[in-house]
Amino acid sequence: MQTRKLGESGLEVSALGLGCMRMSFGDTPTDKQEMITFLHKAVERGVTFFDTAEVYGPFTNEELVGEALEPFKGKVIIATKFGWKHGENGPHPSVGMDSRPEQIKRVADASLKRLRVEVIDLFYQHRPDPNVPMEDVAGAVKELIQAGKVKHFGLSEANADQIRRAHAVQPVTALQSEYSIWWRNVEESILPTCEELGIGLVPYSPLGRGYLTGKVDEKTTFDSTDIRNRNPRFTPEAIKANRVVIDLLEKIGAEKGATPAQIALAWLLAQKPWIVPIPGSRKLERLDENLGATAVELTANDLSQIESAMSQIKVVGDRY
Repeated sequence: MQTRKLGESGLEVSALGLGCMRMSFGDTPTDKQEMITFLHKAVERGVTFFDTAEVYGPFTNEELVGEALEPFKGKVIIATKFGWKHGENGPHPSVGMDSRPEQIKRVADASLKRLRVEVIDLFYQHRPDPNVPMEDVAGAVKELIQAGKVKHFGLSEANADQIRRAHAVQPVTALQSEYSIWWRNVEESILPTCEELGIGLVPYSPLGRGYLTGKVDEKTTFDSTDIRNRNPRFTPEAIKANRVVIDLLEKIGAEKGATPAQIALAWLLAQKPWIVPIPGSRKLERLDENLGATAVELTANDLSQIESAMSQIKVVGDRY
């Protein structure tokens, strides 16, 4: 497995990470032991970068990841997140945001226990909190770093101004944001800001919530708890209209002996050497397919072909 450094921080991780959210959050329930075995197989295949959050579950995802990866302590990098208010059942986006410094510190202590580690490798703010200045958030994480509880500070879905303000207080190692061949808003101001400040980018939903695998069509149905059930890009009309994106990925894939998913991931990897996508997965064959993307070489000509084709395509439906 190739490795990459997240910006100028020196944090080295596998070129593809693994998003763990759906192993214990959202639709179809999973068997815990099965997921522990799956995580072990991911490590065997060279994955060293795992993404979780206290809100996934809530709490159960961190517990799963902590238990599964305990035998590999010191050999893997675990990223987790803070930033949601706690209701009676724990944190949930519906309860609201909470990035007050005292809350960040409470979350860090609880996450350390669930993850069974002495230090959190990468601690992201899950979403910017309009009620708490970025300087205060960065200052709280800086104190956690000084106390030896956190190694690296991350942001998620922050804009260029928020990134700069946080980075001035405590250097930001990585920004996690949605980025894929069909969602490219970060290219305008966020990618240049990351490049200038030496911050790595960790794209989530790099396969467009599964659409870019080519396995979703207008007959696909989603479980009632599946986020895609309410997603404008997953109405039968949008699925049909956006098929042109899959046709493009299939065409390039046919030339490279690769699947649409592998082309979509290879495209992201080709954008910058400090980009590390974290596709989510729960099945070994899907994980192996995703990891195969690291061996797909897209030439400058391939990339300009994709660029030119995508500029003619209007993707239908908002991302949320």
